[in-house]
Amino acid sequence: MNGSLYTVSGCPTIPESKNCIKNGRKDSDYLNWRWKPQQCELPRFDAHKFLAIVGGKKLGFIGDSVARNHMESLLCLLSQAETPIDVYKDSEDRFRTWHFPASNFTLMILWSKFLVKYEERMVNNSGTGIFNLHLDKVDNKWASKLPGLDYAIISDAHWFSRKNYLYDQDKLIGCVYCNDVNVTDFGLSFSIRMSLRRALKFINESEECKGMVTFVRTYSPAHFEGGTWNNGGSCNRTSPYGKEKELEKSMDFELMREQVEEVERVRKEGDGKGRMFRLLDVTRAMLMRPDGHPGEYWGNKWMKGYNDCVHWCLPGPIDMWNDLLLVVLEREAAGSFN
Repeated sequence: MNGSLYTVSGCPTIPESKNCIKNGRKDSDYLNWRWKPQQCELPRFDAHKFLAIVGGKKLGFIGDSVARNHMESLLCLLSQAETPIDVYKDSEDRFRTWHFPASNFTLMILWSKFLVKYEERMVNNSGTGIFNLHLDKVDNKWASKLPGLDYAIISDAHWFSRKNYLYDQDKLIGCVYCNDVNVTDFGLSFSIRMSLRRALKFINESEECKGMVTFVRTYSPAHFEGGTWNNGGSCNRTSPYGKEKELEKSMDFELMREQVEEVERVRKEGDGKGRMFRLLDVTRAMLMRPDGHPGEYWGNKWMKGYNDCVHWCLPGPIDMWNDLLLVVLEREAAGSFN
């Protein structure tokens, strides 16, 4: 067991919705448990070492609000060594840029629901959107920001868990959860896989991405029990799961395995093209942590009675993702992947 490297009071950039302690959570064991890989020791995060590696460079997180959660964790960890400056925020607070002046390091979040181009088709009876996903076109809102990035961390998945319609070359090819006559339901994992494949293909073929290292962070599991997010689901556990063998049968592992396969695919295709693709596999570790979500302690006064079992408390188990990121960055800087 290990304590957190920062406190709520020591990180002024923690958003209200991830500040579980401020929002009334009383137990603290979730701050002490830490994942240990088999047969090795994962070093604790070192902010000074991280900033020395990325000094003068730009890193962008690409994906949904869990990608942003990851960025927020890194921001807190790095702020223990250097105070970041908030230099850009768009009108919807979807795209955000922070700068560390002493290190000349830039940290960005590039928002994307699906990685690929999409349009909202309608809102269904539960109040959630139904979307058209164009699996052959990337979402240009993030793709246009790639020039100048040295590192990109891609992750996405949770927006796919709804009724969506899938298009290729502007022709309807199937759906997810639609049950429409004469429309093939390809399933959740297909849409996630093909969207990631298109994003990685775009990066691999883009002349502006030469020299960039792209990390794919694997699926971050939710832990709703007793229902889903909008019908009574909760996550009230205060300690990690003790065993994982049954968890390996879950859809979470299937999604993770497919993401791993897509990274392996693009690495074979990208060899010699000056682009590097790496993996941040967090799925196994996070499946064990039902205790690390905000749950009811997310301070949302407009959605009282709902629980957040998707995102992660800050500080909390998500900080381990940056322990792992630093190890991979060190190996990359040392040329250990070549």
